[in-house]
Amino acid sequence: MRRLNAIVSAAMLLLFLIHMIEGGMELAGMRKGGDGIFSLVSYALAVLLIIHVLLGIKFTIDTVIAARRSGTFYVKENRLFLARRISGFALFVFLALHMYLFRGMGEGTAFRLRRFDFAAFASQICMVLSLMLHLVTNIKPLRIALGLEDKKNIRMDAAWILAILLFLSGIAFFIYYLRWQVI
Repeated sequence: MRRLNAIVSAAMLLLFLIHMIEGGMELAGMRKGGDGIFSLVSYALAVLLIIHVLLGIKFTIDTVIAARRSGTFYVKENRLFLARRISGFALFVFLALHMYLFRGMGEGTAFRLRRFDFAAFASQICMVLSLMLHLVTNIKPLRIALGLEDKKNIRMDAAWILAILLFLSGIAFFIYYLRWQVI
């Protein structure tokens, strides 16, 4: 099951990078939105997300059952486990808001996005931050489950690439927020 979750996670990461680059270009006004292939990537990402969440719930239940059997949970020793679960839950909530905000709504024959005010902007920045925390705390277990070597340079390069991409997505949300305020 953990190997399946690792494969799903790796596929999600790849689709997420595509989604983030395409979405960032749309938010910054560099690309026209509503592309069919981009929508397909988004839906595939949502399906993989549901599988990932269900597997995460199963692993969490297994861990809680094991902790109950032992009589103690060892909160201090399991803080990384808790950070993974809390960041995952927060990310799930912010992703639901993300899907709501960018799904849009039909008004007769016209398609309109929902208003992107400061609350929407803040929720998307929180999504980026919870995603960053979730990725940072889960990159080592993902590498282990996929059988990748534990090389410090690979880990640091991946962390830098993800940090830069997430920073750029935050900038894209900011530009989009400014565009809503000016228009």
